[in-house]
Amino acid sequence: MENLIPATIVSALDRYIVGQREAKRALAVALRSRFRRAQLPADLRDEVGPKNILLIGPTGVGKTELARRVAKLVDAPFIKVEATRFTEVGFVGRDVETIIRDLLELSIDQIDARQFEEIRPAAERAAEERIATYLQQQREGQAPAVRRSASRRGRRGSAASAAVEPRGLTTAASNQQRHHLLTQIQARQLEDDLVEIEVEVVPPEPYAFSYEGAEAAGRILRGPASTSPERRIRRVPVAEARRILADEEAERLIDWDAVLDEAIHRVEEEGIVFLDEVDKIVGQGDESGPTVSDEGVQRDLLPIIEGTTITTRYGPVKTDHILFIGAGAFNEVKPADLLPEFQGRFPLRVELDPLGEEELYAILTEPTNALSRQYTALLATEGVTLALTDEALHEIAAVAAMINERQEDIGARRLVTILERVLEELSFDAPSHVGEVVTVDASYVREQLGDLVEDEDLSKYIL
Repeated sequence: MENLIPATIVSALDRYIVGQREAKRALAVALRSRFRRAQLPADLRDEVGPKNILLIGPTGVGKTELARRVAKLVDAPFIKVEATRFTEVGFVGRDVETIIRDLLELSIDQIDARQFEEIRPAAERAAEERIATYLQQQREGQAPAVRRSASRRGRRGSAASAAVEPRGLTTAASNQQRHHLLTQIQARQLEDDLVEIEVEVVPPEPYAFSYEGAEAAGRILRGPASTSPERRIRRVPVAEARRILADEEAERLIDWDAVLDEAIHRVEEEGIVFLDEVDKIVGQGDESGPTVSDEGVQRDLLPIIEGTTITTRYGPVKTDHILFIGAGAFNEVKPADLLPEFQGRFPLRVELDPLGEEELYAILTEPTNALSRQYTALLATEGVTLALTDEALHEIAAVAAMINERQEDIGARRLVTILERVLEELSFDAPSHVGEVVTVDASYVREQLGDLVEDEDLSKYIL
């Protein structure tokens, strides 16, 4: 983070998102402020709050992508949540806390995956040792003995029980044969051979509730899993056995207490919550029905955004320094219609620019993941070389801008719909064009889209 100065962050975002410079600068400053806060003395550090941002703009202009790319850039725990989810039947106020619980789960998964990659070589070596012994036993007419494992808590929360080693063989001949088998396994020469292995299976815990919010709450009430794992015999190819046993060995090697401590710390200090559709939880004047629910959701979200402590199955999580990025189109309401307390928790507001023909063309061509590159790469997997001319791309952008103006403005998402329509026939017949170069020019685009552009009702139905 030390090297990620605001200008560097904006440059990194420019690789994927066209325009929206003001939003990029605001997000860059918010991220840099976290680094600055970390350099402060402890007594002052706790007083500095996050620079929560409210992104205002129509759909398809890059609000979600900006938040997602920023989080990926700094490898921060990130979750996107639709605010309207909490107005659905069955949800109650406390269910907004599932945002933080889900964010913690994602943080744990990130650290788990990173640590597993670090210990993968050691875990695979241990797995191959076990496979060699299992194969040795199998060839000598023995079967792995199923042994009871000591009871343990769930996958997280405490160290797993020690793995039960297969029965060893003591004769010199057997040891020599086992060494030969191990060499073949390590050289991937026995990948398809079947082997009987002893694996640990933890029966899943039944949930007390079926819907999402209460399900999470049910997990908290019950706490970590206390079901005793079972050991069973499975007959699988060596390649599959390596994966299964490597996962089991990794369970022993990973320090789950350290994982949980780091995950909670990362959520508290680096977590980012993207709260979408904020404008949909603004009451519009009625004193009953949706209005009460909408304002209720704002009030329920307030404590989390202001800073509180959420109880999770892994321990308490403080939300005081989590960065919240709110977003909404605000077509029918204004940010000023939000509750004053809610507005105050998003001190930075940025209006994103709508996308015209010029911006849509840039989206087709400039980003690292530009749509033109995506479709070219997809057809290349079929052996078809797609040549999209510059005139064709300008035509696609012009059609997208025109239909966005006529119909609902869905921003850059319109480009995907149009490209699919233009390339529909080619995509379907791609296997019969192997080795060919297919040029798509402006006249081809007009030919494929002519009826849709001319017939406004049809274009509304399809696009």
